[in-house]
Amino acid sequence: MDHTLHWQKSTFSGGGEGNTCVEIATSPGILHLRESDTPGIELITTTGPLTHLIRGVKAAEAATTA
Repeated sequence: MDHTLHWQKSTFSGGGEGNTCVEIATSPGILHLRESDTPGIELITTTGPLTHLIRGVKAAEAATTA
């Protein structure tokens, strides 16, 4: 069975210096995240904790722009 990760770059990049962006790959039940400028360092999680993180970031952003 092939367990090679197929990395996909984010569709949005903050437009900062250089060509850095977030990349994501999936394997059964697991999400892999990394920055393109440091591909040897990965954050490994599942959908539940990542969902909570994204909702928290969006809530904080909404609170500061309201």
